[in-house]
Amino acid sequence: MKMLRQVQQMQDRMGKVQAELETETVEATAGGGAVRVVASGTQKLVSVTIDPDAASDTEMLQDLVVAAVNEAMEKSKQLAASKMQAVASGLGLPPGLL
Repeated sequence: MKMLRQVQQMQDRMGKVQAELETETVEATAGGGAVRVVASGTQKLVSVTIDPDAASDTEMLQDLVVAAVNEAMEKSKQLAASKMQAVASGLGLPPGLL
């Protein structure tokens, strides 16, 4: 019975964390700020801002966008992992279980 209660608590907390992650954002830049990307905590791209001066070199701009998006996605994954780890530790679960 105690185990079932713990599972229910974990599900409730994970649901709350998922809802929080949808509203939280991370930001990444590339090219000294020429490209700025914002992503949600659920790895969804929210916005891309490009300095008009960077638009003159298409190949460089493409590389900068890719770099900024990849960095934002990595930050988003780290944020989610950190929040999920907090749920696991609050329940006394071993690290890395979630």
